[in-house]
Amino acid sequence: MVVEQIKRVIVIVLDGVGVGEAPDASEYGDSGSNSVGNTARKLGGIALPNMEKLGFGNIIPIEGVAPTEESGVAWGKLTPKSAGKDSVTGHWELMGVHLEQAFPTYPHGFPDDIVQRVEQATGVTFIGNVVASGTVIIQELGAEHVRTGKPILYTSADSVFQIAAHEDVIPIDELYAICETARELLTGMHNVGRVIARPFVGSEADGFTRTENRHDYAVTPPTQSVLDSLLDADKAVVAIGKIKDLFGGRGISTHYHAKTNQDSLEQLEVALQEQSDGIIFANLVEFDQKYGHRNNYEGYANALADFDAYLPTLQAHMSDSDLMIISADHGVDPTTDSTDHSREYVPLLVYSPVLTQGVDLGTRESLADVGATIAALLDLPAPPIGTSFAEMLG
Repeated sequence: MVVEQIKRVIVIVLDGVGVGEAPDASEYGDSGSNSVGNTARKLGGIALPNMEKLGFGNIIPIEGVAPTEESGVAWGKLTPKSAGKDSVTGHWELMGVHLEQAFPTYPHGFPDDIVQRVEQATGVTFIGNVVASGTVIIQELGAEHVRTGKPILYTSADSVFQIAAHEDVIPIDELYAICETARELLTGMHNVGRVIARPFVGSEADGFTRTENRHDYAVTPPTQSVLDSLLDADKAVVAIGKIKDLFGGRGISTHYHAKTNQDSLEQLEVALQEQSDGIIFANLVEFDQKYGHRNNYEGYANALADFDAYLPTLQAHMSDSDLMIISADHGVDPTTDSTDHSREYVPLLVYSPVLTQGVDLGTRESLADVGATIAALLDLPAPPIGTSFAEMLG
């Protein structure tokens, strides 16, 4: 039995890689969203030969990605159940934490009393306080920020309190300190999902560019997740990329820093050689951060191809006691007019050297089925939500 052999689970979250509108997409203004399917159609097809072998083309029709009849893989799709469509919500649900109420959002900017409270505590005065694209806002207000030294405050359709500052005007450590204070103050009805530091460089003459020194300050999960259960059982929880930030550091035993997809893949390869049990939990951020939010469907497709090309390297480091789960947290369709996250199903691909048959896992009722499966495989208490598909693997 596969269930009896697995000692280590590798979870890879392709941030923002959705596979079609969820049943309640219309409630979020996301009817017609299909991050992967629409991108492939826009380009006349995409080539993902290694993901194709894992059953990616079996989940939904994807131009250029054929269905497979290969044995030894399993595929399906996960339905988002928690309220909201942000990264925190999606990652938490994957690990068995369900939110009945979405994090607060601010379509008209933050209330004056909240802004003033943060300003008084940090000693700064903000400019902006608008809903904006991060790449656009620094072009519009970057020169004023450099001239006045006032950091830029902005938000989006997500539950985020974002502070942008030029690295030569407000040093990174100082920007981080401002964000840490804001995180402490944003509680109760204003308990935003994330406070995000957004450093940038450049000049008015040459344009401003965000750097890779972004840092997220997320709330911690309100209930125990599968990650906590792993630590309680003295099993390793290795976080790669922004996983640690998304869980507020809770339930993590080891963190590998990574800022790009390539960083995360390289660190994942290292972790596969250094960690022998428990879970390795990696986030690949650029589908969302670099391409989806900028409606760059060509870059989005290229990022998928880059991940696809790296897959055999990761598989080569897996043993018979390993199982890999590839999924996502939400969509961010780069082909629509919107630049926000989209309410979509997310893919479910499962691989292990010991799988002996092809398995259609179907349409799962929650992202939490991933956490429930990890719990079943690693002999942990079942989380309060989610249905394990471990027994379906043979």
